[in-house]
Amino acid sequence: MTDRIEVSRIVAAPAADIFAVLCDPQGHVAIDATGMLQDADGDPVRGAGDSFVVHMDREALNDFPELGRYDVTVRITDYEQDRLIAWTILGQLRPQIGHVYGYRLEPADTGTLVTSFYDWSGIDEHWRSLGIFPVVSELALRGTLGILDRTVRRGYPQASTQG
Repeated sequence: MTDRIEVSRIVAAPAADIFAVLCDPQGHVAIDATGMLQDADGDPVRGAGDSFVVHMDREALNDFPELGRYDVTVRITDYEQDRLIAWTILGQLRPQIGHVYGYRLEPADTGTLVTSFYDWSGIDEHWRSLGIFPVVSELALRGTLGILDRTVRRGYPQASTQG
């Protein structure tokens, strides 16, 4: 058994357009296939160490409905313009969980190869012992890539600013 999921898809768009969505807090909400991400506050990220707040609703997964609505801070851990963005989640739970999400972008003949990854290999032992990982499934990661493709093709974020 692995502690990491990776899924890939070619998106027929330049890496810069895709990366713009991935750096925008509202972009994360726009492409989320789980339904957990409800809204976000903060400016687009520009480097490792940047962060923004995401308003979550765990009822969407129905795995821990008692968690209900809560906020988390997304902290960027890796950032290479138009190539790589990764982050960890900081929340109210203690100890912090320590899982990492991200995207790797590579040139492809028909656009950009986008790889979404979810890594829980470094989670705190307290959370590992509960046996609840992965929280986000491979199917959800694949769905998010499909939504990302559609979102970029529709011109996000420019389309969202045109009345």
